[in-house]
Parts: sequence; C-alpha cells; structure tokens
Amino acid sequence: MNNMSQQKIIIITAPSGSGKTTLVKRLMLQFPTLAFSISACTRTPRGGEVDGTDYHFISLQQFEQSIAQNNFLEWEMVYEGKYYGTLKSELNRIWQNHKIPLVDIDVKGALKVQEQYKAQALSVFIKAPSIDILSERLQKRGTEPPESLKERIDKAAYELSFASKFDHTIVNDDLGKASAELSKIVSQYLTQ
Repeated sequence: MNNMSQQKIIIITAPSGSGKTTLVKRLMLQFPTLAFSISACTRTPRGGEVDGTDYHFISLQQFEQSIAQNNFLEWEMVYEGKYYGTLKSELNRIWQNHKIPLVDIDVKGALKVQEQYKAQALSVFIKAPSIDILSERLQKRGTEPPESLKERIDKAAYELSFASKFDHTIVNDDLGKASAELSKIVSQYLTQ
C-alpha cells in the first residue's frame, strides 16, 4: 500500500439520533481496509461499552493533560463537563497497520479533522429525515434524562446547519438505502 493511501481518512458525522452508529457498524463489516478510530472521552461507559473498543474512557484530569500536551487531533467539550476527542496516536496506530481510519465524531470535531486533512479526507454527514423523527429516536433510546434529551435535540438542530460543509449528505430515512448509499460513496473513495 502506498504512502498516500495510508494517509487517507474517512470522517462520518451526524447529530445524535441520526443512526450513524448503525451505519458505521455495517460499513466496517463491508470494508476490511477500514479501522475504527476509537475516540477518547471523559464520560462513564454506557451499558455494554468496553474501554479501548468503544471509547478510550479517561479521567477529566488525563484528558486535560493530553490537551496541554497537544496529543489530540481535535477535541471538544461536547456537553458540560464531558470531553470527547481524537488522539493523534490513534490515527498513527491505524496507518501503521496499513489501514484507513474511519473517524466517527460529532460535527464540530469532524469539521476540524476535515480542515486538517482536506484532499485526503472523505467526509459524510448523516441526518435523520426531520428533527421530530430524531427526537423520537432519542426518546426511544431511553438513555437520557429529559433535560439532557432537550440539550441533545437543540444541539442536533444547530448541527444540521453544517451539513453542506461536508463532501456528502445522506438522509437516513431507510436504513438499507442509507447503508447502500454510504457503501457506494466509500467504495468510490477507496478506489481513487
């Protein structure tokens, strides 16, 4: 694999509740050349999440120390007191294994990564068909208290305004159709 292909990066972003995680899981099964970039965060694991597989769960102190040491490609305080970020070491680990990192992050972080990698990056924005449907999906999850749910919905409405800044936008109203569309986009990018 040549050096340029090692430096490719796929960025997938979406407001919470858009079905991004499901689409990313399907994509990872289809393309063995991709490796999931594991984000770091300061929140506690949700049921079934595993440290080092789903996220690198680190303390607030460790996270802030890593910020000070410039160890992050991007980082964000996504919700009050809750940091998320992409460690530079994580991307380097993937490239050293001759794979292409798939970065699944929030919209602000995605914009930062896209800005740093420009022509090397493929960026895809996933969105729910409407805010009402997104709100319904988040409520069905049952993982958020009402005040947190409202915060997520308000954030999602704001994030939708950035869809045009990404290479592609996929409306996830039909999972099979959205998955096929994402696969086609990624397949074209990987063969460039």
